[in-house]
Amino acid sequence: MPFHFNRRIQAIAVIVFSFFSLSVFAEELTIERLFSGPSLTGETPKSLKFAPGGQYLSYLKGSKEDPQRYDLWLYDIEADKHKLLVSADQLAADELELSDEEKARRERQRISGNGIIEYSWSAKGDALLFPYNGDVFYYRTDEEKVTQLTKTDAFETDVKFSPKSGYVSFVREQNLYFIDLANGEEYAVTSEGGNTLKFGMAEFVAQEEMKRMTGYWWAPDESAIALTKVDESPVPLATRSEIYADRIETIQQRYPFAGSDNVEIDLGVYKIADKQTNWLQLDKKSDGYLARVKWVGDSNRLSYQWQSRNQQALTLWLYNRASETQRELLTETSDSWLNLHDDLYFLNDNKHFIWASERSGFKHLYLYRLDGSLIRQLSAGDWQVDELEAIDESTGTLYFTARKKSPLESHLYRTQLNASSAANPTRITAREGMHNIKFDTDARSYLDTYSSSQQPKQVSLHGPTGNHLVWLAENKVTGEHALSPYLRNWRYPEFGELEAEDGQTLYYKMTKPKDFDAEKQYPVLVYVYGGPGAQRVTKSWGSGFVQYMAQQGFIVFTLDNRGSANRGKRFEAPIYKNMGSPEVDDQVVGVKYLTSLPYVDSKRIGIYGHSYGGYMSLLAMFKAPEYFKAGVAGAPVTDWRLYDTHYTERFMGMPNDGDAYENSSVFPYSKNLKGDLLIYHGMADDNVLFTHSTKLYKQLQDNAQAFEMMNYPGKKHSINGRNTKIHLYSMIAQFFQQTIGEQ
Repeated sequence: MPFHFNRRIQAIAVIVFSFFSLSVFAEELTIERLFSGPSLTGETPKSLKFAPGGQYLSYLKGSKEDPQRYDLWLYDIEADKHKLLVSADQLAADELELSDEEKARRERQRISGNGIIEYSWSAKGDALLFPYNGDVFYYRTDEEKVTQLTKTDAFETDVKFSPKSGYVSFVREQNLYFIDLANGEEYAVTSEGGNTLKFGMAEFVAQEEMKRMTGYWWAPDESAIALTKVDESPVPLATRSEIYADRIETIQQRYPFAGSDNVEIDLGVYKIADKQTNWLQLDKKSDGYLARVKWVGDSNRLSYQWQSRNQQALTLWLYNRASETQRELLTETSDSWLNLHDDLYFLNDNKHFIWASERSGFKHLYLYRLDGSLIRQLSAGDWQVDELEAIDESTGTLYFTARKKSPLESHLYRTQLNASSAANPTRITAREGMHNIKFDTDARSYLDTYSSSQQPKQVSLHGPTGNHLVWLAENKVTGEHALSPYLRNWRYPEFGELEAEDGQTLYYKMTKPKDFDAEKQYPVLVYVYGGPGAQRVTKSWGSGFVQYMAQQGFIVFTLDNRGSANRGKRFEAPIYKNMGSPEVDDQVVGVKYLTSLPYVDSKRIGIYGHSYGGYMSLLAMFKAPEYFKAGVAGAPVTDWRLYDTHYTERFMGMPNDGDAYENSSVFPYSKNLKGDLLIYHGMADDNVLFTHSTKLYKQLQDNAQAFEMMNYPGKKHSINGRNTKIHLYSMIAQFFQQTIGEQ
């Protein structure tokens, strides 16, 4: 008996000691740790691409010495081996200062870091191409050798292989060039570029708002290049200051403020053989935008999408090179606005194409003949298609991602081009969460970049029916994972639904504090974006800052208000010419729900957001001060007349069209501020100009209203930089601790 008794005491002691050890030695999450390596979300490949043929995958990976300095790697799928192809350090240990054009381009692409940040494969998969230090580099896989193709003082940008990889093209000093790889000769497609004239380049609003990052497109047979000619001279010249720590730079920027003139743009076709360009004379069209350009597979026909200035009409045009004529294939219209997409696909028979439309109220796919006649709808229902992913024309199988299961999840589906039931596609992905899909060129396999609210990002390779082939990054949170020391205190969100004033469903997620006690009352941080084209409530891995605030004793609450993406036009349209009104109403619905909970302290609710979220934070503090006691507004829009044409006019119309702009600015409501307010902004922001905040600073000061501010010298809209991020988020956390935190 004593023997068994002692064993039992020993077993209990071990259990108690183990639990005590976990309690004591679970590491405390800090802001510094959020922005330090190795990443708490685990290491996953960046910029993954299939090599033609599907045998290899390439990706970028940060070096051990500097995780933000990227090298080029290759993964052999069959051999299950990873190999370093090109190290940034072998090209040059020190990087040159980026050109202003390249800085702006990377800001538009939301690219950070250095080293090799972009690359592309040749058509045969025997070479890779990438820009570095302003020049163009070429890597032969058979020779394992890097060749520098350009050596100039100027920066080469938008570097591409031609479709058959006979040429390499790029933009230099606002002109388009290409190199013939057979003889190494460089040719100038244009030479007149400079000052306000740009060739082969995407203008500001195309990059920032239309997500069109290029201004030239090779014909599939390499016989021609379609290119833009952009004249920026009609765009207002804004003089602004970029304030750095040790200097002030005066910038003359062509910025298309809402209601002002846009660029003059034309589209031409340059023939490689005779070095002549035929211009399509888009200037004869009504005021509008060149949204998309794409060749038909026969290389004789070129499509382009022309969007009206009010963005209520989008026309797909087809230009015939042989006859030099063009005709309208179809036109989409809307009473509010049309969302652009990248889901135009020309079939190999050169007689049919697939097109996406929101005409039913939800984005779906349609099959057309190349004469513009509709054959059938390929997907249907009260749910959104995210993206057309691939088509296997040999089997007539169509693959797309969509929100059919839930608006909070993205899954891969398949259907047939001749399917009789568009409403019932076959779901391929099974696990709850968000699946980001990338197929190989033959639609025989795909990469699934997946995460859920309880699983950080994973990357796996699958066959077309969904069968798992291999992990690229399983990223299991085991004892060796960077997250492991913090896992005991990690809080996962809860999801729920509320009802908007018009009866539509509002989705939210709530992350409760560690050691949550329903008998206590907690402060709440409402973490918001709220703008169109975005969605924050999804079943994907969450923000590290949200986790940090939850572990500091805050409930963190996020709600997607009307106007947010992936819910259909009825959910988006209430903000048309009415920005800042239904969004705040919906956030108040969320706060009213919060205050109904016994564990929420209604006197300690704050709100934080950046960009459109900063705008939302200001409006919440100004229009609903009885609900929000503290707010942080990052890089906020304050007056839509100070923002650009394409984004603003899409939702607001023209500034002289009624009172919409005045009603949607923050200034008429600022006098209602009662709580604590912190505003921060990058002092070199060329997107939401620093003027947005300085105008508000002045009004609040004139009104003798107290507020706090923090401005970041030299920083753009994203406020990048590790130490800067640590400073920023430490400041935000401290602000909320002092204003609504534990009393």
